[in-house]
Amino acid sequence: MRPDRTTWTPPERDPDAPRPPVPLRRVLALFRPYRGRLALVGVLVGASAVVSVVTPFLLRAVLDVAIPQGRTGLLSLLVLGMVATAVVNSVFNVLQTLVSTTVGQRVMHDLRTAVYTHLQRQSLAFFTRTRTGEVQSRIANDIGGMQSTVTSTATSLVSNLTSVVATVVAMVALDWRLTVVSLLLLPVFAWISRRVGRERRKITSERQKQLAVLSSAVQESLSVSGILLGRTMGRSDSLSREFTEQSDQLADLEVRSSMAGRWRMNVIGIVMSAMPAAIYWAAGLTSAAGAPIVSIGTLVAFVSLQQQLFRPAVSLLSTGVEVQTSMALFQRIFEYLDLPVEIDEPADAVHLPAVRGEVRFERVDFGYDPERPTGTLAGIELTIPAGSSLAVVGETGSGKTSLSYLVPRLYDVTGGRVTLDGTDVRALTFETLSRAIGVVSQETYLFHASVAENLRFAKPDATDEQLVAAARAAQIHEHIASLPDGYDTLVGERGYRFSGGEKQRLAIARTILRNPPVLILDEATSALDNQTERAVQQAIDTLAAGRTTITIAHRLSTIREADQIAVLERGRVAELGTHQELLERGGRYAALLRREAPARAGEPVLAQA
Repeated sequence: MRPDRTTWTPPERDPDAPRPPVPLRRVLALFRPYRGRLALVGVLVGASAVVSVVTPFLLRAVLDVAIPQGRTGLLSLLVLGMVATAVVNSVFNVLQTLVSTTVGQRVMHDLRTAVYTHLQRQSLAFFTRTRTGEVQSRIANDIGGMQSTVTSTATSLVSNLTSVVATVVAMVALDWRLTVVSLLLLPVFAWISRRVGRERRKITSERQKQLAVLSSAVQESLSVSGILLGRTMGRSDSLSREFTEQSDQLADLEVRSSMAGRWRMNVIGIVMSAMPAAIYWAAGLTSAAGAPIVSIGTLVAFVSLQQQLFRPAVSLLSTGVEVQTSMALFQRIFEYLDLPVEIDEPADAVHLPAVRGEVRFERVDFGYDPERPTGTLAGIELTIPAGSSLAVVGETGSGKTSLSYLVPRLYDVTGGRVTLDGTDVRALTFETLSRAIGVVSQETYLFHASVAENLRFAKPDATDEQLVAAARAAQIHEHIASLPDGYDTLVGERGYRFSGGEKQRLAIARTILRNPPVLILDEATSALDNQTERAVQQAIDTLAAGRTTITIAHRLSTIREADQIAVLERGRVAELGTHQELLERGGRYAALLRREAPARAGEPVLAQA
């Protein structure tokens, strides 16, 4: 019995309730490893801000001193100083961009690897509940959407803030009265930008969810399996219509996100652009009244500084909006990083240097639903001596696959324990479990890579000779050798260039390379025709020789020679014994054989049944 494959949603009591905001200190903690580089950025930003406010003072000296007094030498020096400040400022900006972008990309890298590594530690249950497209969207779209924030926005925030402070100080030094007039509206502008930021954050959260839905649709419907299903079911047109509807919703959200608060922010820009004109107008009125409050040079220098103030001030307000928008993306990423690890390696995990392969199930209970810990398996007592074989049979949904998944800790028991060589598998290192236990299932997964790369996934350092030996043992070498590119042949998406039997034998060859002492065969031949099944079964017999083997049987004719056969019924061991013993009892096992007989008439075992 497998868990339902439903879409995972973050654990929330009320899905409509607003999520608590991400603490800013948690976002800032991402930059902590790069404190030294950030300090350099701060120095460059400060130096750039100081240099940028020098030019208006040079301009005032040009207008009030050098030109009126005809001092050409001083004029040349002042102009040269203005050019030099522009050059120095440009150099500082380039260096600042280089360092800040490097830091931002390292933070992006850290986030991507942290999410990927954390997901690698999740139990199989998480992935059976979660759409692959949702996971891909979190890593690609959400983290990618934060790129501007972590690479340039953070630096822009510091840079603009520093520029504003330096410029205000310089403006006060020129004339404090004009400075007060210039700053009167800034608190109102800050309040408006905060409102806009909250609005965009909400829309961004909706947009990323829709982007995840779209990614899932693409991943599912445009895979090889999805294309086959869509065309054979005549659903290609309806899938296109559904995708069009989803894409249309995303387009609407993109427009809403782009236009949220756009008019309000533009009004701020218009008002700030009008401020210099207001300053000139006020100065003109006072001059006409015969009482100019400032000199022409001071006025021009002040307006120049005012322009320098408004540019970073508007940028600062926009940056604040972008930061609030990005917090929605950080929230989605932290949701994944905060997922509890259901199956983890204990701090004092045991490493077994050598594994004999004895497996025991001691009063094992298991359920996918935490509220029903015995919902799938209850009171399982089994012992598989090292080197022996156990076949598990039963009706669909009796718990056969669930039983096998407990041995490599794909799931953890909810009661009792499973031991390997007398040690609870929950106490073993993951390295010991992966080295000791090999799994061959009916759902063979192959990467879109060459045959050799797929085989070496089990043993990266395997030699060509070892690949050939494993392929020969799995009875697939001759077929691989007959291909134009041999072991360099691309297997295609999910191995679709190979037949079902060929993929199974490739999976068996991969497991042979791994050479595990314990082998789990989960209905490895159930989807094959009789002729292909015989070829695969021969490869399986070669693989199972001398190993502890647990076989989840679909066709009972393949398990007659098993040392033990366990019949599961509703999650419990209903019968246990050899093929002959169970046959003579005439119980559930015999009934299963009789049911299979019409499909496989002529086999000696079925005649006995």
